[in-house]
Amino acid sequence: MLVTTVTVYVKPEHVNEFIEATIANHNSSIEEPGNMRFDVLQCSDDPTRFLLYEAYESDEAAAAHKKTDHYLKWRETVADWMAKPREGVPHRVIRPQERAQW
Repeated sequence: MLVTTVTVYVKPEHVNEFIEATIANHNSSIEEPGNMRFDVLQCSDDPTRFLLYEAYESDEAAAAHKKTDHYLKWRETVADWMAKPREGVPHRVIRPQERAQW
């Protein structure tokens, strides 16, 4: 199981567009084989800062996500809206281990 947290800083004038594009990516991502979670969070103290929480059953499923049409469209669409490059950090899951607990 692999969880990746992705921090994204968005230019203020593109926050609403970013949210719209990211919701579309989320809606398709949660339908992918091997996807366990795909959460989109906006910072309460800084509305230009977002956290994407992506959980996949395997490294292969996470890698496959990056080849999907919806991800590639999202990546291209939001690229110029970012205030700085996004920061993805992979994590090893300690608990919960069972899919039913997700």
